[in-house]
Amino acid sequence: MGTLSYVNVFAKDIEALSVFYRDLFGFKEIPEIRSPIFRGLDTGRSCIGFNALDAYELLKLDDYSDTKGCKFLLNIDVDSKEEVDEYVPKALASGATLIKEPYTTYYNWYQSVLLDPEGNVFRINHMM
Repeated sequence: MGTLSYVNVFAKDIEALSVFYRDLFGFKEIPEIRSPIFRGLDTGRSCIGFNALDAYELLKLDDYSDTKGCKFLLNIDVDSKEEVDEYVPKALASGATLIKEPYTTYYNWYQSVLLDPEGNVFRINHMM
């Protein structure tokens, strides 16, 4: 059985986008893997990597570099409904855009849907 180690995000500005998630959620940077085209954050359960657009060529993905539209959805879990409500204004103050106010889903999670400063979709969740 495999395990998820990283979710990597292609970013126009890896420094700014990694700092957005680091500062908002308190994730720790992994300095050992820092490079001119990569930043990594330890989320406690897995990691988020931020690849510069140069990585498309490095990974032989030039033909797949169309970045229009929603290509993934990051889910950040927190410990309570109150934390979801606390993180949303912090995210907005840090440059996020609110797509959907906090609400309870049909599968009984409490969450909010946002866009990070580069327009990537992420949710702040509490799984009740």
